[in-house]
Amino acid sequence: MDVLPPPPEVAGLRLDGTDAYVISAQENEVLCRSTGIAPADDGTAHPIYYYVATQVAMGKTVAGLCAACDFDVDDGPMMGSSEVRFSTPLQTGLPYTVSGEILSLERKRSRKLGVMDVLTYRLRLHGPEGGAALETDNVWVLPRRELA
Repeated sequence: MDVLPPPPEVAGLRLDGTDAYVISAQENEVLCRSTGIAPADDGTAHPIYYYVATQVAMGKTVAGLCAACDFDVDDGPMMGSSEVRFSTPLQTGLPYTVSGEILSLERKRSRKLGVMDVLTYRLRLHGPEGGAALETDNVWVLPRRELA
């Protein structure tokens, strides 16, 4: 088997956002009702906002994150997994900010996909007092068809 070229060295790249993300009560209500549940009366947001808020408010767009890994978003990044650890429930009406970093980018061979890079990155969602409301580790698969 031939030796693969190494992936770009992106571990440690910061993904800190600059703009706050606010989960509006109206958007939360629409999302909750679309899943067949009533929104919480106490302002607690649907937990799926862990992914929405961190992705929208991180310091790079999806295309920008892919570009940092020398990958064209049009080549179809795929979500491998997402693990979240909540410190507190998310609330509507509060401004949340994101900090984070790329943990690793590993190049591998797959029988099904051929050559691929496995991107792992961590994002933290911070409430208005600065404490982390949650931390999530996301894994994306970046198919490298050009290296097959």
